[in-house]
Amino acid sequence: MPTVSLESRIDGIVGGKTASALSRAFGMSTVGDVLAHYPRRYARRGELTPIASLPVGEQVTIVAEVRSVSVRPMRQKRGSLLEVVISDGEGTVSLTFFNQAWRQNELQVGRQGIFSGKVGEFKHVKQFAHPAYEMFDDVDEARASAEAQQHLPIPIYPATSTVPSWQFQKVVALVLASLGEVTDPLPDDLRAAHGLVDARTAIVGIHTPASLDEIEIARHTLRMHEAFVLQAALLQQRQRVRALSAVRRAPGGLLRDFDATLPFERTPDQIAVGDQIADDMQGDWPMNRLVQGEVGSGKTLVALRAMLQVAESGGQSALIAPTEVLAAQHVRSIARMLGPKLAPELMPTLLTGQLPAAERRKAALRVASGQARIVVGTHALLSESTTFADLGLVVVDEQHRFGVEQRETLRAKGTAPHVLVLTATPIPRTVAMTVFGDLDVSTIRTLPVGRAGITSHVAPLAEKPGWFARVWERIAEEVAAGHQAFVVCAAIDAEAAEQSEAPAAPEMPGEQPRTRWGVVQVGELLARHPSFASVRVEILHGKMPSEQKDAVMQAFARGEVDVLVATTVVEVGVDVANASTMVILEADRFGVSQLHQLRGRVGRGELPGLCLLVTEAPAGSPARSRVEAVAGTTDGFALAEVDLELRGEGDVLGDAQSGARSSLRLLRVVADADLIAEARAAAERVIDADPDLDRHPGLASAIERRVGLEERAALAKN
Repeated sequence: MPTVSLESRIDGIVGGKTASALSRAFGMSTVGDVLAHYPRRYARRGELTPIASLPVGEQVTIVAEVRSVSVRPMRQKRGSLLEVVISDGEGTVSLTFFNQAWRQNELQVGRQGIFSGKVGEFKHVKQFAHPAYEMFDDVDEARASAEAQQHLPIPIYPATSTVPSWQFQKVVALVLASLGEVTDPLPDDLRAAHGLVDARTAIVGIHTPASLDEIEIARHTLRMHEAFVLQAALLQQRQRVRALSAVRRAPGGLLRDFDATLPFERTPDQIAVGDQIADDMQGDWPMNRLVQGEVGSGKTLVALRAMLQVAESGGQSALIAPTEVLAAQHVRSIARMLGPKLAPELMPTLLTGQLPAAERRKAALRVASGQARIVVGTHALLSESTTFADLGLVVVDEQHRFGVEQRETLRAKGTAPHVLVLTATPIPRTVAMTVFGDLDVSTIRTLPVGRAGITSHVAPLAEKPGWFARVWERIAEEVAAGHQAFVVCAAIDAEAAEQSEAPAAPEMPGEQPRTRWGVVQVGELLARHPSFASVRVEILHGKMPSEQKDAVMQAFARGEVDVLVATTVVEVGVDVANASTMVILEADRFGVSQLHQLRGRVGRGELPGLCLLVTEAPAGSPARSRVEAVAGTTDGFALAEVDLELRGEGDVLGDAQSGARSSLRLLRVVADADLIAEARAAAERVIDADPDLDRHPGLASAIERRVGLEERAALAKN
């Protein structure tokens, strides 16, 4: 068989039928795709998985021994039922096969094999129906090869019902048998400094290891490959942005006039980040900066000052927000901050899909003519009908809610405009490096003076069910004192199980979804509650018409609504200084960062904020740990690290980022923080000296493979 490279297609090696199965199951088309699908663990012949711990409803692969085999006719219909009991030495699980009595020739008592299937339960007994399996060698062959085989680890791959682990193992064996030379993505000095093996040895070692030591060095090598290739791809993208020519936007009279009217002193962080942005926008290439900061730290102020710098030369800025409510609020707060002198000159304009047709046409005309120098909107800004006269700055609010494709569509409406991304979700250093490695990152840590702050408490209903009634009394007391309150629910209607803007955290293993309190149910409860007879309650959720949502929000902001019962639609940007209290029902249904961001809606003025995190999660459970972590500190950066440890980076990175950065394979953002930092420093040296990687062909082809065509396009659009 001729040798193949990592770029070769697999259909010529494994045949069309298997190639189609691999494509459907895993999206694989090349040798490199197959060999980058690493074993998730290793078993040994003779090692038996604890059957007692098999999770019902999940696809599993186990090593076990056949204990009994029986065939009997079925009672209700024609045919036979083959029942096989397999054991790990302690627990047992039954296998059932309908009309397949011939399998008893393979499944003989005393033989061991690998079994794969979905764990079911029948009359409280765990079972596999029609599992896939592969028996180890028969007795005679086993004796002959026992000495050679018994210590070899058996790779167990992430599998599906159509491609079980051992079938994938056979594919890997075929591919490795014809694999030629593999060019190494790592520079020789980096490999030597870390005691790593060459690329081919690492690939062979992880798939067909002779020992556990071989697995470890292979994993370590391939982790460095992943970190180094990823960082090089991000740094190369940063270089490409810096190769573009930007229109220089110098600050002038507009910014001076604005600063002179500010009724407060900017914080040191606001000044420092503002200076970084001002410098970026006078540089040779487009700014590409991420600004992270707590809710209320002044990100909008920093962005508005950047818009004024662009407006000085007649340029326009587009701020794209994730929701209509937030877009409308941004326009109002920007107009308020600009004041009666600057607002008419810059004409902040709202452009959303929900505007009445006549209003939308007027707004689009102001944008196209360049009359509106500050434009705020949602996805409507992306439509083909929206054109700009001179788009100089794109501001994206809440990065994690907005995909790279959409940002690029907006960016393409200008000539290499500057890009500023704002996020109120603090990002741990290693995540920032891994996800936003092509952006310069600025942080606003300090909050403005005069904030009264927030006190948070857990209301643990599992131990103290009586606290539920006290929560509502507490809200009524705040309203009686002239304040307002939020009640946040994880669903619109719990009975219909209609999830609204879904919680950030997926259910943890072992946690059952059990939403009891939706916006509808709370609204009904408060309508009957004697303490709320004179309290003005309104509801707000994502399924309401846009004008209705905006009307409710504005009424709440004006103090015409006392209690707002809402879904997470209030998570971002709702700013009401008189709101002193937030109750989050079933707080365990939300992620750490989302709880922190929701809580930031209160305590924004001179009133001290109170946040009550209501949960039925039992003490000691992962869900309860999340809630207690939030109650324990108001430091968003500390919580971001906790979030990473509790949930793992897969959830923290999110799937809104390009696949190149969210689909980490061996690399773990927390555990491999130091390795990622070293890889970035090494990649920086390589990219600085050889931006097009002419002298590093192994790295160039690894980037091409790892960051496929779609992902490469997404990276270029970031």
